[in-house]
Amino acid sequence: MIPVILSGGSGTRLWPLSRQLNPKQFLHLADPDLSMLQATIKRLEGLDVKSPLVICNEQHRFLAAEQLRKMGTAKILLEPVGRNTAPAIALAALQSVTDTSDPILLVLAADHFIQDIAAFQSSILSALTLAEKGKLVTFGIPPTRAETGYGYLEIGDVEGGLGYIVKHFVEKPDSVTAEKYLTSKRHYWNSGMFMFRASRYLEELQIFRPDILAACKDAISLGSSDLNFTRVDSAAFAACPDESIDYAVMEKTTDAVMVPLNAGWSDIGSWSALSDVCKKDELGNVFKGDIISECTTNTYINSNNRLVATLGVDDLVIIETKDAVLVAHKDRVQEVKKIVERLKSDARSEHSAHREVYRPWGMYDSIDNGHRYQVKRITVEPGAKLSVQMHHHRAEHWIVVSGTAKVTNGDKSYLVTENQSTYIPIGQIHALENPGIIPLELIEVQSGSYLGEDDIVRFEDKYGRVC
Repeated sequence: MIPVILSGGSGTRLWPLSRQLNPKQFLHLADPDLSMLQATIKRLEGLDVKSPLVICNEQHRFLAAEQLRKMGTAKILLEPVGRNTAPAIALAALQSVTDTSDPILLVLAADHFIQDIAAFQSSILSALTLAEKGKLVTFGIPPTRAETGYGYLEIGDVEGGLGYIVKHFVEKPDSVTAEKYLTSKRHYWNSGMFMFRASRYLEELQIFRPDILAACKDAISLGSSDLNFTRVDSAAFAACPDESIDYAVMEKTTDAVMVPLNAGWSDIGSWSALSDVCKKDELGNVFKGDIISECTTNTYINSNNRLVATLGVDDLVIIETKDAVLVAHKDRVQEVKKIVERLKSDARSEHSAHREVYRPWGMYDSIDNGHRYQVKRITVEPGAKLSVQMHHHRAEHWIVVSGTAKVTNGDKSYLVTENQSTYIPIGQIHALENPGIIPLELIEVQSGSYLGEDDIVRFEDKYGRVC
């Protein structure tokens, strides 16, 4: 059995913590020690599975690689563009089937919360028996409330004593219909997790959506590998139809079965959903960070950098980051994506990136900027190196705060240590490296007519980012 972990979501409803370049699956939300992606892998411990295959967006490749490195081995397949779950799973199946191997695929989302790991693994083993018989298994969550934000499954007869035949897939209902589903005992939330043999999925896809299968075959055959990544062909995959596995296969096949999953599941689809799975104080509050409150009830506060003080409020969500603060009523948190759309339409950067931006060599924090200047705090991990590059529109001053920098400045190479500085003129080919065993911390002051990140011409890069 090979776990296939879908990690391509954007998590816009958890803005401002989740952003386009650092979405919720890479954040430490329900577990302070693990990101949601890492927690997804950890809950597989004890099952007889092979190394996971993680499918993620091209722009998240180094963020995913670093988090997976801490969890052990995992393979990463990169999507140049998002094309929904049916093509993503097709890529995984095509990668997995060989002349001598046809594994069972356990398809999981990287951003789900599971409270009861033993119950989760028990459902996996039940599904495995059905998948080995050629069934396409989905996992259904027994509903605990009349939820209008989820799709549902309607079940039929018992299948093999372990699950149920799927009678219908049902769209997100209105509140009256959701109440009926809650009491029917025949409707389950659609979890978006699946299990089937790789060849069976490809067979059904050939029957119902051969256009998707053909595009994915082209994308795989024209793809390549570099570092720890498998890349599919961008043009071929971009031509693939955008379709979910539910629409493409599961609603059409006659072999769809459901295994109940009663394990404290949540998709953490909003701030109120996250609040629901966190431990609350005696007033129903969840506080993370430096918080002072008086007469505050049923409120979720997450402060990353500053003191947040509240007085006489109820049922709020307050999220503080270095460059944005969200204050919303819990009844309206599903609409946070409207804020994100406003940011996009106004061409503001806060929808896509934090002030802190992670790179394969470390990270930087844009601590100040103004007309013709920008100041960054840069951290370079031991042994890491920025690309050999140049800029057409900006010069840079580097001041080392701690550690030792190896600087390439034109045809010169030299060390810069704590409390020393150096200057890189406009148009100069340069590079920065940390040859030491502790993180290199430095302040970079940029000056020039244009300071965008796209003013980088790379000539050489150990992470495969050469222009």
